[in-house]
Amino acid sequence: MFRAIVIILLQLTLLISCSSKDHRMASRESAGIAPTPTEHQEAVIQVYGAPTWGWRGWFAIHTWIALKPHNGDSYTVYEVIGWRQRRGLPVVRIEKDLPDRHWYGERPRLLKDIRGELAEKLILAVDQAAKNYPWPNEYKVFPGPNSNTFIAWIALQVPELELELPVSAIGSGYAKKSSSNTQ
Repeated sequence: MFRAIVIILLQLTLLISCSSKDHRMASRESAGIAPTPTEHQEAVIQVYGAPTWGWRGWFAIHTWIALKPHNGDSYTVYEVIGWRQRRGLPVVRIEKDLPDRHWYGERPRLLKDIRGELAEKLILAVDQAAKNYPWPNEYKVFPGPNSNTFIAWIALQVPELELELPVSAIGSGYAKKSSSNTQ
């Protein structure tokens, strides 16, 4: 009886996790959370998280950080994307982009929002931490380094962000563990 229940639960999980959604067609539009650069002149630092693609999104998120300097007309988004590794590209992606875009159809949630003078003061430090990330060409879903390791690394390098990632940011502990091993 127990075995039959386990088999049924596994089959249900498989059916639910097999989505007909196509990641190439998933929404990447703005969620309307970030201030519009042309309407808000102050500096902005925002950290976002959104459920990962497919069944992993039930328990894990992908995180990224977006920066806009004072009087800036756009945001720069900093993130790590694993599929870039398979294409021979660095996994670190730093580009002008929508800061609050859906992550392959999943609506992001704002994890941290810093504005004004403090944001302006921290932007250069965040940029330098991102560019000094020790695993720019490595990606491993678990235990890391991954997208959450990247954001956790930035938070360790720039403690003034006072950024605490949620438990669902799997891989965020890799940065702390690795940095304590090198000291």
